[in-house]
Amino acid sequence: MSAAPLSHADLAAFHDQGFLVVRNLADTALREAILRVGHEHLAQAIAPVELEADTNYPGAPANREAAGGRTVRRLLQVFARDDAFRAWALNEAVTSRVKQLLDTPHIALTQAHHNSLMTKQPTFSSVTHWHRDIRYWNFEDSNLVSVWLALGKEFRENGCLGFLPGTHKMNIAPERFENLAFLRDDIPENRTLIDSAVFPELEPGDVVFFHAMTFHAAGWNRTDATKYSLVFGYHRQDNQPRPGTRSASVPTVRID
Repeated sequence: MSAAPLSHADLAAFHDQGFLVVRNLADTALREAILRVGHEHLAQAIAPVELEADTNYPGAPANREAAGGRTVRRLLQVFARDDAFRAWALNEAVTSRVKQLLDTPHIALTQAHHNSLMTKQPTFSSVTHWHRDIRYWNFEDSNLVSVWLALGKEFRENGCLGFLPGTHKMNIAPERFENLAFLRDDIPENRTLIDSAVFPELEPGDVVFFHAMTFHAAGWNRTDATKYSLVFGYHRQDNQPRPGTRSASVPTVRID
């Protein structure tokens, strides 16, 4: 895995678009190790997990007792679960690029958010509407970067991530949101944004770096194979979680 620095063009693209795809960043051996551990923990539903039924998102089972109600959406707190997850989260191929994107040699990994092996399973996967991660996070400022690793192929039919380019730099009025979280799709100015969506198709080992203010969404998995992704969030060490919030509920991991 190469820790070669991002180019000036890469950095410019990230700061302009709010996301950046880096191809073939994770090697096969580490991806297979992550999947092996992930499959074991999913098969045993080792806590903590989030079930699709817990989300109330479109397509999710109505409750845990409904058909598919025990479908796992993601394994939580994966950094603490196994060396395979930590090997990726702390890998210089990741952290060196995050340091460039955040313009600092001193970053930290948040264990309170993301820190998950995401699954999108056939039949009972759900839709996530257009949202910003920062809506759920509480830090002194919104300058955080998420790192999404494709552990298999990701494309529209299996629910890949989509992004609204440039939205990390936009101020969006509260009335344009549903429940203060998701972009309403019945407002013309929102429709213009949504129509600009980009859905990068990913190969195994590809990575998307995206800003916490960038709107993103994901659809249903319409294939017969489960999609697996690993996602962590990073921030500058001088950008602290606000005391008493969920963001401060688990210690951050300092990376120098």
